[in-house]
Amino acid sequence: MTGSTVKPILALTMGDPVGVGPEIIVKALVDARIYQVCRPLVLGDLSALERARLALDPALKIHLADRPAAGRYQLGTIDLMPGSQLAPADLKYGRPTPASGAAMVGYILTAIDLALAHRVAGLVTAPISKISMKLSGYDYPGHTELLAEKTKTAEFAMMLAGGEFRVILVTIHCALSEVPKKITQEGLVRLFHLAARALDRDFGLAGVPLGVAALNPHASEDGMFGREEESIIIPAVKEAQAAGLAVEGPFPADTLFWRHSQGEFAAIICMYHDQGLIPLKLLHFMDGVNVTLGLPIIRTSVDHGTAYNLAGTGKASPDSLKAAIVMAAEMAKRRFGER
Repeated sequence: MTGSTVKPILALTMGDPVGVGPEIIVKALVDARIYQVCRPLVLGDLSALERARLALDPALKIHLADRPAAGRYQLGTIDLMPGSQLAPADLKYGRPTPASGAAMVGYILTAIDLALAHRVAGLVTAPISKISMKLSGYDYPGHTELLAEKTKTAEFAMMLAGGEFRVILVTIHCALSEVPKKITQEGLVRLFHLAARALDRDFGLAGVPLGVAALNPHASEDGMFGREEESIIIPAVKEAQAAGLAVEGPFPADTLFWRHSQGEFAAIICMYHDQGLIPLKLLHFMDGVNVTLGLPIIRTSVDHGTAYNLAGTGKASPDSLKAAIVMAAEMAKRRFGER
């Protein structure tokens, strides 16, 4: 990880070894563009990766590396740092077991340790299964919460991105009826600061305003359709502006996303999950990227699940994974320089 002209090493965690993770990794790592921007190191299971290699591109080779510095990082060879030796019974497509779940979490924990020790420049994560996590004794809603706990991060946020289109979520996985209760002025102000720092450091967007989406239709029409704008969101925006942040809104969501697509905002702050993800996936269904903001390490991920129904068919698209790799490499270059 030393030097000024060497491409960053990125840890690619395999995700659930009985999902599409191994296949999309093989498909992604035959793209020469990946090796032009980074040195990809897979953390996963040899048998799972070998099965995907034989099915999709037998000409590829797998090189085992016991540490990041031992990788060859050459197109045509996948560098693998083995994290498990799963038995055939634990590698049946679409059938997670306690062993496969423990292995899946183990790849992530190893990657976190490597990133915190600056032995890799960041993580790119293939999809995991919440079912597998629970089977193996880990009770987390997903990657984000696990990463936050292990890196001792109290303030973090989920950003979904496709090209220059970026949405940041205030609330994530909760019932729509719970959303208004979870939005607070204090929480919004903290999120504005976190988002502004991350977009400056990792995306070079200092000073480009954040656009804030209203919760209610027409930004509530002066209270006709709700009071959250008047009582919570507008005061939060004004507080952030007083602190020097470039934040604007709240704006009606039905026009705000078009304005963002025209380049007016660095990102859109969305009040709930579907408000942000519907437009994002309409425009970037195949190549969306999930980014965790606020961590001391770089982490990007695919914007899709384990797709058990596609596992083993060779039909899963690698586009989201490739976009996540390229984005992580760009973030690493901004944060560390080439290293």
